[in-house]
Amino acid sequence: MSKIIAISNQKGGVGKTTTAINMSACIAATGRKVLLVDLDPQGNATTGIGIDKSKLEKNIYDVLLLNEPVANVVLPTQVENLDVLPCNKDLVGAEIPMSGFAKREFVLKTALESVADRYDYVFIDCPPSLGLLTLNALTACDGVIIPIQSEFFALEGLSQLIYTIRLVTKHTNPDLKVKGVVMTMYDSRSILTRQVTAEIQKYFGTAVYSVPVPRNIKVTEAPSFGVPVSVHAPRSSGAVAYQRITKQFLAREEGN
Repeated sequence: MSKIIAISNQKGGVGKTTTAINMSACIAATGRKVLLVDLDPQGNATTGIGIDKSKLEKNIYDVLLLNEPVANVVLPTQVENLDVLPCNKDLVGAEIPMSGFAKREFVLKTALESVADRYDYVFIDCPPSLGLLTLNALTACDGVIIPIQSEFFALEGLSQLIYTIRLVTKHTNPDLKVKGVVMTMYDSRSILTRQVTAEIQKYFGTAVYSVPVPRNIKVTEAPSFGVPVSVHAPRSSGAVAYQRITKQFLAREEGN
């Protein structure tokens, strides 16, 4: 039975997709089977893992709106053990017809149940909003990982995400927990960065991973090559950070 993790933050530009891609890839590198679900209409996770969005015959829209089985839509990636449930602009506006569905918050959860035995982990890259797509992800998942940029506005909107998580816990997913917090774009030379990190640690405690992801050009470059940074530049500081974060994640999940 797969563990499902949503990567969510309604604030854009915080490294959400980068975290989804690289944690998925690092876990796949350990031999575990992983599915990366691109639930963001921008489709950046699809592109960032090397899939041409313009050539997709089917995508997650077909799963959510047309009842297409997930197994018919997933694609292999260049990373061994890592598949992707891709997305393109078809998903833009999907929340409107979905809002008329019975049990509309459970559509993704129901769809993923059909492949639960095929994967050890499923990572969902959520859109930068708290709409119906994100609610589907939070309802479907076992836990959420929150990437937070190490900057002044890091806490802006975070209270709304926490409020939404509490609502989901109350109404649709009582087992939902914050599994971890990833500090991204970290600049150790900045006093402000250290102050923001301290505030985040006060709020989330031990949920904050001890390794921040530094500002690193290789992390930024990797999506243009359609591979995770662990493939593009495995010895870079960004790649090493995600490898260490993944090790912490697996230790928490599996007690290793």
